[in-house]
Amino acid sequence: MYSQDKMKLKVGLLPLYLNMYDEIIPEVKIELNLFLKRVTDLLTQRGIDVVSVDICGVSREFETAINQFENENVDSIVTLHLAYSPSLECIDSLCKTELPIVVMDTTRDKKFDSISLLMYNHGIHGVQDMCNLLLQRGKTFFLEAGHIDSSDVVIRIIQHVKGARIAKEFKSSRVGQIGESFEGMGDFVVEPKRLASDYGIQIIKTSPLQLESYYSTVNKHDIFEEMQNNIKEYDLTQVCDESHYLSTQIGQVLKRWISNYGLTGFTINFKAVRKNSGLPMMPFFEICKLMKNGKIGYAGEGDILTAALTGALSRVLNECSFAEMFCPDWENDTIFLSHMGEINFEIIEDKAKLIEMEWLFTDADRYLSPSACFKSGEATLVCLAPKSGGNFSLITAPVVMLDDYYGESFGDGIRGWMKPSIPVPEFLKKYSEAGGIHHMAIVYGTHLMTLKTFGEIMNWDVIEII
Repeated sequence: MYSQDKMKLKVGLLPLYLNMYDEIIPEVKIELNLFLKRVTDLLTQRGIDVVSVDICGVSREFETAINQFENENVDSIVTLHLAYSPSLECIDSLCKTELPIVVMDTTRDKKFDSISLLMYNHGIHGVQDMCNLLLQRGKTFFLEAGHIDSSDVVIRIIQHVKGARIAKEFKSSRVGQIGESFEGMGDFVVEPKRLASDYGIQIIKTSPLQLESYYSTVNKHDIFEEMQNNIKEYDLTQVCDESHYLSTQIGQVLKRWISNYGLTGFTINFKAVRKNSGLPMMPFFEICKLMKNGKIGYAGEGDILTAALTGALSRVLNECSFAEMFCPDWENDTIFLSHMGEINFEIIEDKAKLIEMEWLFTDADRYLSPSACFKSGEATLVCLAPKSGGNFSLITAPVVMLDDYYGESFGDGIRGWMKPSIPVPEFLKKYSEAGGIHHMAIVYGTHLMTLKTFGEIMNWDVIEII
């Protein structure tokens, strides 16, 4: 489970300068230190944890600063040219580090109306010098330009930092898999060894029987306390006490399993759920709560790839849920989203209702089926799709989630209505031509720039359907 402090974005702010100026006009650095503090304060005010270093001008200073950023595990380096700075002083250290580089191309003054301001506002050609060298050496970077106070340059910089953080979260994923991948489904299947070797994803394979050892660690007091909280937060009027108790007990077991392995995401093949095992009931209720409260990624049917994706997205962008496109509504130009019983309770309309249902797929006990609808609002569809040659495509699309406009005619269950930014026939054509799989994430808010940064850091093909 992730605390707010762990989720906070962290950057190393790297100020660049020409040391020669200290010899001939030392008073300039005094003024530029005030500007540096202004930039630091603006980032801090937006919730960014800033690691500050002294102004750097020669190679040994850049090396020391970047070593500090690496030791403090920042999400990315944000460079700030306070004046011209010769690129050969910084380039070796910048190219050696694996930290993503975000270039803030800005100056102290909004208006340049006097030659007396030149020393405080000429950093842009230092940016040009450095970026040319980065390109020559094949080093990826991200750049945004604009005045610090009169543009949204800080917001754009933070979007890149978020993308860098998602990449870091993805590469540190620990995904639990209960049961094997659903037999016959091929679009999301990736060899676990490849995920481990290429991206550092750790996979913990677990059978339902292996969960049995956790039951002895669950006490009745914790179960009853959580049941009382459930009654306050959710509609359980159609659920008997026995099923509610069993569901909560299984939820406690899952949380202990997740905590024991430090999981950032997990996936369950529903066919592995059976009586006389550690998972005698499909735990949809707990899955929905874990996505909300624990920032835990989830995907159905043994899909490790999408579980890692939803976990990384949820810990940075917050309002994220596993989803599938089910049916087009050609007349209303929308697409119906649903699944068996998984939705992040953080992004639903109203209070979730739980219904006791017979389990039809194995001999497992009756289960609690959530009835909930995706809330309305702007969102982004995100899909990570394997492609030929061993690489991946990160497919993104801005969408609008609509009200539950068919209402009770759809009965109970997981449901949502998605309207892409282009007509549905064109959207579906482009999605499948891009290789989009049938598992995806819905993230509330518009995050195309952030996701593009994420995909480029991972060296994936980024495909925007707009």
